Amino acid sequence: MKRTQAAGPPQDPFGAYCVDNHVALEGASDGALAGLTFAVKDVFHIAGHKTGFGHPDWLRTHPSAKTTAAVVQRLLDEGARMVGKTHSDELTYSLTGENVHYGTPINPAAPDRIPGGSSSGSASAVAGGLVDFALGTDCAGSVRIPASYCGILGMRPTHGRVSLDGVIALAPSFDVAGWFARDADVFERVGLVLLGNGADMRPPKRLLYARDAFDLVEPQVADKLKESVKEAADLIGTREELSVSTHGLPEWFDTFRILQAAEIWGNHGAWIESENPKFGRGISERLEWASKVRPEQVTKCKERHAAIRARIEEVIQEGDVLCLPTSPRTAPFKEMPTDQIEVPYRHQAMCLLCIAGLGGLPQVSLPLATLEGLPLGLSLVGPRGADLQLLSLTRQLMKRA
Repeated sequence: MKRTQAAGPPQDPFGAYCVDNHVALEGASDGALAGLTFAVKDVFHIAGHKTGFGHPDWLRTHPSAKTTAAVVQRLLDEGARMVGKTHSDELTYSLTGENVHYGTPINPAAPDRIPGGSSSGSASAVAGGLVDFALGTDCAGSVRIPASYCGILGMRPTHGRVSLDGVIALAPSFDVAGWFARDADVFERVGLVLLGNGADMRPPKRLLYARDAFDLVEPQVADKLKESVKEAADLIGTREELSVSTHGLPEWFDTFRILQAAEIWGNHGAWIESENPKFGRGISERLEWASKVRPEQVTKCKERHAAIRARIEEVIQEGDVLCLPTSPRTAPFKEMPTDQIEVPYRHQAMCLLCIAGLGGLPQVSLPLATLEGLPLGLSLVGPRGADLQLLSLTRQLMKRA
């Protein structure tokens, strides 16, 4: 594959691209994605280049990659052209997009507000029209939240559906490689390349309105999403209301965060203790907490996780689409106090986002609503393996919008 010889990242009015480890790659001369451009979150390895993982000390202390991430190579082989790497939150352990070392990529839909993280640069590049689509990763919501905040499409595929070979791990039990796009046709084209053949492309039969998820958000958010929910229900044909969790979504989030934290510290704790890197607000506190998670907590949470997955499989069956808000709010302002950004935003968002994470389910965030001029995402969640079905439904809904 011929590498472009760019001296630095392309024109970037949004601060989305990495500068210190910039790389651009030409795609194949033809293929399903020929003519499209894309950007790559700086957690995907590119052969001969360093991967920054959102932190200058990580970039400094790790060698250049020997191979290119399988998902990146797949896109190149299908004719797409990679124009650069994009900024990430530090070690991808945040949902804000505010990086103390590299700054905050601009949210093109709301420049005075955060883009969301940790796939902040990729979302910013897509929303700003710098590329046709971009790769991100999503462990706890790092594609879905930026998609909602920036007013673009974002996909978290079924856990294990898209290869993570050559991608830095955060918490492997929940990590997935996802993508963003503005255009529904492009969004689906990328999905058809990355997801491969689907076992069942039949239309969904039932829309499930997640009552407990909508009850967690402010009334004006739920109200603004009503019309989009109705459009989805009309398209599918049947709507039912239910509560996803029998014990409450906050308890599900508690299970998720303990399991996630234990895996993060298991993967990266030794490096943190060895290098003593500086972390920004929120991330520093979370990593300190992660270092103190006890084995007995993990054991208990694994038992709870098994029960949660059984409940999810009971609720969301073949032919079902679960409907819920992507985020409890629109994008918050930049540099909000930690106590505000961590509780009203992160905690409440994670109560929504943990459903797909714990179930290993595919989820799409669609930019179908606004609140006071700001983007607001509606999410559709399918059973495991229903990724292509969700993409087809997404295309149909976006054409109605």
